[in-house]
Amino acid sequence: MSEDVRVLIVDDEEPARLLLREILGAQPGVTIVAEADNGFEAVRAASEHQPDVAFLDIEMPKLNGFEVAELLAPEVAVVFVTAYNQWALKAFEIHAADYVLKPYRAERLREALSRARARRVSGGAVPNPGAVSRSARPPGRFAERIVVRDGPKVHVIPVDKVDCLEAQDDYVAVRSDGRKFLKLQTLAALAESLDPARFLRVHRSFVVNLDRLRSIELYAKNSHVALLADGSRIPISREGHGKLKALLEGK
Repeated sequence: MSEDVRVLIVDDEEPARLLLREILGAQPGVTIVAEADNGFEAVRAASEHQPDVAFLDIEMPKLNGFEVAELLAPEVAVVFVTAYNQWALKAFEIHAADYVLKPYRAERLREALSRARARRVSGGAVPNPGAVSRSARPPGRFAERIVVRDGPKVHVIPVDKVDCLEAQDDYVAVRSDGRKFLKLQTLAALAESLDPARFLRVHRSFVVNLDRLRSIELYAKNSHVALLADGSRIPISREGHGKLKALLEGK
């Protein structure tokens, strides 16, 4: 007997949603708990309805499918449904259950559903999608914004407005405009998605936006702090000071 699953459908095109609903909803044990036509609505629906599986389009308004996947609970199995094949590598780098190309075939969708069910039954741990490495990005391309989930709300923070990142246990505190936004991700993974010419890890717990750097001050013998535009004082390790000095002298 098939394992019962709760499914979320996300696509900005209504005909695609209708087709997914028709095919998936006809499968035994499947309940379509919600649909959404953009990334924000998808995150809100996932928070309210707690799906087991999300069928996500990739290119959508507001938030794309990868950003939505990053904000879902780790136990939600993600199946990407898209008209483009160039994102397949990234999809499997973030441990998607499957990647289905449009136009949909019922047999292919049933196969994807089966894979998502198998992952749920096995109970295997799935890494947080936010931990995707830079290798999954096109060469020379870096994140232009950081998305942070706060319950059903989503904050979209342009990297230009980020002052610094601070490691806090399993989270990263993203400091921007005098506020802190907690993101479930490692500092290393988040820093790896950012342009290294603009963001530098100056301490094991801190990454600073060099555009926000106002000065480097001597704190004690062989010890320095970075003074940021918002007045924050960030500790700099000896290794971080060497990297910072080399980077600034190279400009």
